[in-house]
Amino acid sequence: MRDTLAAIVGPKWVKTRPSELAPFDADALPGYRATPGIAVFPGSRDELIDVVRALAATGTPWVPRGAGTGLSGGALADNVVLIGLNRLTRIIDVDPVNRLARVEPGVVNARLSRETTRYGLQYAPDPSSQTVCTIGGNVAENAGGPHCLKYGVTLNHILECEVVLPDGTVTRLGGAFAEQEGYDLLGAFVGSEGCFGIATEVTVKLVPLPDAVHTLLADFSSVAEAARAVSRIVATGIVPAALEMMDNATIRCVEASIYAAGYPVDAAAILLCEVDGPAAGLDEDVEIIRAACLESGARAVTVATDADSRARLWQGRKKAFGAMGRLAPALVVQDAVVPRTKLPQVLAAIDDIALRYDVRVCNVFHAGDGNLHPNIPYNATDADQSARVHAAMSEIMQACIAAGGTITGEHGVGLDKLPYMESLFDAASLDSMCRVRSVFDPDRRANPGKVVPVHACKEWHGTSSVRRPQ
Repeated sequence: MRDTLAAIVGPKWVKTRPSELAPFDADALPGYRATPGIAVFPGSRDELIDVVRALAATGTPWVPRGAGTGLSGGALADNVVLIGLNRLTRIIDVDPVNRLARVEPGVVNARLSRETTRYGLQYAPDPSSQTVCTIGGNVAENAGGPHCLKYGVTLNHILECEVVLPDGTVTRLGGAFAEQEGYDLLGAFVGSEGCFGIATEVTVKLVPLPDAVHTLLADFSSVAEAARAVSRIVATGIVPAALEMMDNATIRCVEASIYAAGYPVDAAAILLCEVDGPAAGLDEDVEIIRAACLESGARAVTVATDADSRARLWQGRKKAFGAMGRLAPALVVQDAVVPRTKLPQVLAAIDDIALRYDVRVCNVFHAGDGNLHPNIPYNATDADQSARVHAAMSEIMQACIAAGGTITGEHGVGLDKLPYMESLFDAASLDSMCRVRSVFDPDRRANPGKVVPVHACKEWHGTSSVRRPQ
């Protein structure tokens, strides 16, 4: 297989030595490890299609991988072929009149917005990893980000994808200029975590840059007060561009790092609330939100209106995960979603679970849509600590499900959330997911062993041996 792939992409872009494969044995969730059998890096659309067709001809399973910033173990290739997409970095076209852009899957998220600002436009989805994550990976995971509260997740900004299916067939899903008749196959593809094929080209919707942007920082003496403020803000009828929460453990971690943003380290929690749009009326929105925070118990509310001040506040939020790297060599993070009104009780439950298992939980999350991100830093080589951490996280996930929530808002199921799928879906629902997958990949060679528990698929004949350190 190496020689076949090398003939397509060139010998330099096929990796087989252990030292060459080591960088790809994990994604941004370090608790899982799996080494590819071969890694191949096509340098063009045609090379990518030829690679997929060569693998189809031999019945070889494969895993697509972008920047490796995922947080669910979804891009791990366990002794199968890894297809790296990081060389496919062309912004093919920007159409400011129709407010769209066509890009290859390896284009970095933040680069796309930088390229479109000259036209007064932006690509709105902004995952915290946007300076390194790629559009193809965003499509695979249906990525969100702080500003998805107002602007929506990746799916809301994808107009069309050219896709190479696992059998090598090339097709287009969606339409750049009009809704397509029939089933919403583009909607099925976005968020399919690499199990349905690979996007060779993505057409995205661009939106105008707002006339004005104001960012509020509200600090609270209790997490419950901050959580109640979230519902109060939403109840005003104003839809913030973003509404984020950080607890004291996260605040202290950020403020002790190079990403310090000036957050009050004695606050139990802070809210970052951003409003944007036409300048007329925006000051009134700010005052309404300020009042809602104060009525909920905020100690203080400050407003940043200039670009530098706002960038500093957002740096602390977006680099919070990086700052946690100072606390321990490993980090487990989840992204369950709960109803906003349940935030106070769920956060209290998380606090109780952390105390019972003697683990440190750092909460930083998209409060506006109830998308929790409980993080537990730990030492994965310490068997006792590792066992306590994973038991605590399992209880946290079950508490979110019990509150009427779901197991992922943007990180995907991958490997990490497989154990929770049967707590959320019955056997018939899981079998339906397998049947949909079979429409795109009847042999189930694309990203095998991910998303749906293997025993839930009645005709499944594969498995995965990826292990989590105990």
